[in-house]
Amino acid sequence: MSLPSLASSAIRRNVLRAPRIVEASPRWLASSTIASQCFVRGYRPASVTAGQRRALSGTVRRKFASVDDSFDPNTIERESDEVDVCIVGGGPAGLSAAIKLKQLANEAGNEDFRVLLLEKAGELGDHIVSGNVVEPSALNELIPDWNSEDNPNRFEPATPATKDKMRFLTKNSSIPIPAPPQMNNHGNYIISLNQFTKWLGERAEEVGVEVYAGFAASEMLYHKDGSVKGVATNDLGIGRNGKPKDNFERGMEFHARCTLIAEGCHGSLTKKVTKKFDLRRDSQPQTYGLGIKEVWEIDPAKFEKGLVAHSMGYPLPSDTYGGGWMYHFGDNMVSIGLVVGLDYPNPWLAPYGEFQKMKHHPMYKHYLEGGKCISYGARTLNEGGFQSIPKCAFPGGALIGDTAGFLNVPKIKGTHTAMRSGMLAAEAAYAALAGTKDTEGAIFLFDYEEKLRNSSIWRELKQVRNMRPSFNTPLGLYGGIAYSGLEAYVLRGYSPWTLKHGHRDHEATKPADQCKKIEYPKPDGKISFDILTSVSRTGTNHEEDQPCHLQVADWEKHAESQWPKYKGVENRFCPAGVYEYVEDETKDIGVRFQINAQNCVHCKTCDIKVPAQDINWQTPQGGEGPKYVMT
Repeated sequence: MSLPSLASSAIRRNVLRAPRIVEASPRWLASSTIASQCFVRGYRPASVTAGQRRALSGTVRRKFASVDDSFDPNTIERESDEVDVCIVGGGPAGLSAAIKLKQLANEAGNEDFRVLLLEKAGELGDHIVSGNVVEPSALNELIPDWNSEDNPNRFEPATPATKDKMRFLTKNSSIPIPAPPQMNNHGNYIISLNQFTKWLGERAEEVGVEVYAGFAASEMLYHKDGSVKGVATNDLGIGRNGKPKDNFERGMEFHARCTLIAEGCHGSLTKKVTKKFDLRRDSQPQTYGLGIKEVWEIDPAKFEKGLVAHSMGYPLPSDTYGGGWMYHFGDNMVSIGLVVGLDYPNPWLAPYGEFQKMKHHPMYKHYLEGGKCISYGARTLNEGGFQSIPKCAFPGGALIGDTAGFLNVPKIKGTHTAMRSGMLAAEAAYAALAGTKDTEGAIFLFDYEEKLRNSSIWRELKQVRNMRPSFNTPLGLYGGIAYSGLEAYVLRGYSPWTLKHGHRDHEATKPADQCKKIEYPKPDGKISFDILTSVSRTGTNHEEDQPCHLQVADWEKHAESQWPKYKGVENRFCPAGVYEYVEDETKDIGVRFQINAQNCVHCKTCDIKVPAQDINWQTPQGGEGPKYVMT
């Protein structure tokens, strides 16, 4: 298959479903993957603009006038493409790895070196949500003139952080407390990570990276020796009943000598490759938080450009780790959000409800009154830190960025570590590939593991390794604050012990009858909002007639085991109203379990927190999900 034919294949895969989506939601046309990019704004796929020279291999495409019920999609051979490096995930880590690889190849005069990046979102950045105050150390190294006024392609929407504020909140007051030195934001920038990712994608295409948005990698491919061969994207045109429709089209395979997984927190392919190669054999369980965020345009008279504010305490109970933030950036824009540790014990607690309560606290309400909420988003994040880092290299590839868990929790930053891990993996991969022949098969990135251990990532995370788990001791919230202060100012990471996380997040959930029921106030529609209003601000869209990507083997069995004990915890931990228990007199327990998959914002909370561990988040069709703005 020729290079142009792959580009046209990318277009055809998305054009097939364009009419149906346009009928359901006209606004969705602007976000419908490569097809809309081509036809709506004149965009050409990266594989064309990059001008790659090597021909692509592929299988013969077969079409069917009609599909019969006995047809098995797996009997159709998938098209394939051979590349040097395949990167799954178009966030900061994946894009940094891609850019660094092409920089190294171009400097060596190896312009034929192919780096291909797959992103499940319709456009780069659509699924990205973060605070975000970025430490620019890795960015300065990757693109030194990223913020230079002499660079016409500089990243302009970066607001220098000018003031730090840390508060402990009670219901009606805020108490100033010292922030640990890790939270000093001098020299850092407040950004929209959504905007930054789009900008970074443009820089990647400029150096020759082949970027394919709207391609959801759903399957790992392996050689006969067990090493990773590459990935395959999911099939299109499969109905909710699991049978192919008349517009069925087989997924595509991307074969590479090195595959870098950069899916972000709790990625679906990361779970598979971690299990296959037992990458967590020497690490503690990962622990997670759920971040919920809104972007507001506020009264200019209240705007304090460059303000970085954080809070602890209210509204969260003392047995729940978490905290709020508020960043003033751009022109009268405010990023506000709450992170809730998913090891919280009370199944009546709803992170979304806690966030709505937090906004009514005087510290935050003062700024939001008279303003307008323009965007909403939610995403899980890794909180395990140093103790929870898995083996990152495996035969044929590596884990990079937040999918490996490089977030510095006390610093509340992970973009710089994600980017640096991608750059380190790129250096190791290019050196390994340059030193071997194409016929020698998959490689193992020994140097990547070594580079990580000698990097600033390792030093940062090791220094603060005991802060997050200190909140899980019998001393609780206040003991955690006191111990973290001791670590930050006195011990500085040199303590001869390493605290453990103790359990997985879902194991912390107590039965509902052992916990205090929490009733949340009705939203006022001005500062706080109902959950469906918030979901409408995410631009989320999924085709209804497709297999449910939130996989539960037996819905009735799930309800029978979870409802009596936890009384609908799924409905409360989900920040998008995906899960419901609906009254049903025909059921022995009086309710039936319902999944509204169309609402899913791809946060992955359900996969992490459900006590039965029987919800498997699997990627839906490429190009679907949220379309975040300024998150």
